[in-house]
Amino acid sequence: MKIKNSILGYGLLLWIGCWPQWGQAQDHAVLREVVDAFFVAMENKDTTALDSLLHPQCIIFSTTPNHQVEVLRKVTFLGFMRRAIAKNYQYDEQLWSFQVSREDNLATVWAEYTMFVPAPPTVSHCGVNTFTLAQTAPGRWQIINLADTRRQDNCLTAPTDSTAVAQVHRFMNDWHLAAATADETVFFGLMAEDAIYLGTDASERWLRDELRTWSAEYFKRDKAWDFKPYNRQLYWSDNQRMVWFEEMLDTWMGTCRGSGVLVRQGAGWVLKHYDLAVMVPNDVIKDFIQLVETQEKPTKK
Repeated sequence: MKIKNSILGYGLLLWIGCWPQWGQAQDHAVLREVVDAFFVAMENKDTTALDSLLHPQCIIFSTTPNHQVEVLRKVTFLGFMRRAIAKNYQYDEQLWSFQVSREDNLATVWAEYTMFVPAPPTVSHCGVNTFTLAQTAPGRWQIINLADTRRQDNCLTAPTDSTAVAQVHRFMNDWHLAAATADETVFFGLMAEDAIYLGTDASERWLRDELRTWSAEYFKRDKAWDFKPYNRQLYWSDNQRMVWFEEMLDTWMGTCRGSGVLVRQGAGWVLKHYDLAVMVPNDVIKDFIQLVETQEKPTKK
C-alpha cells in the first residue's frame, strides 16, 4: 500500500525521523539508571547491589591533586565498603551533570560531583566520576571501570550557586567598566585568547587580539566606549561551568542588546563570545531597511 499525503504517512515519517534521537535518549536513560543505582547502593551501604552492578573484573582508579593514582580491584573495593559500613561512615555525594556516550555494547558516563560530610554539612572534596560500562547480557549493563578525580577547590555546592551568580554579574560589570575607563589591560584580560566579538556592522567579527588592534585608538582616550548594562539574564549549563547571558545596554547608539558566553576558568570566569546588536523598533523597521538599502547602492555620477 502506498501512503501519500495522509496524516498516517506524515506521522510515520515523523516517527522514523525521530527514531535515532528517541533511541539515543532511551540508551542514555538506561545507562544513567545504572550509575544512579550505583550511588543509591553506596548511600544505602548495600554491598550486594554493588557486587551485582560491578563486573567481576572491574577496576577502580582514583587520582589525587599530587598526581598519585590509587588502584582498587572489585574485591578490595567491596572490602573497603564493608569496613566503612562497620564504622558507620556517613557522606552525601551530589552529582551535578551527566555526559553519556555509547558505541555498540560499550558506553561511558562522565559526572561531576561534590562530596559532603554531615554534622554540619561540609564539603569534603569534589571532582569528576567517569564510568565505563559494558553490556554483558541483553538488557544488562555492568560497570567495568570507574575512575574519579579529587580536589578541594572550586567545588559546586548547589545546582545554581548564588555566589557564582553574583560573580558573573560582577565580572560583566567590570568588563563594561574597563571600556568606560579605557582600561585596556582589564578589558582584554577578561577575554579568552580565542574570544570572538561581534559588532553591529556585518564586517565586525574579531578575535580578541584583532579587536585590540582595531580599538587601540579608542583606548588611548579617557574612555573607549561607555555601555551601561541592565536587565541581564543568565542561563547555566548543567555542570555550572558555562553560562550564557543576554543584557540590555544604554549606549550612544540608543538601546542595544548584548549576548554572549562565559566559561569558568579556575576560580573565576573568562569571556568566550560577545554579540552586540542595535535594537530597531518595529514601527521604523521599513524606514531602517530603506536607509540601509540606500547606503548600499553605489552613488550615481
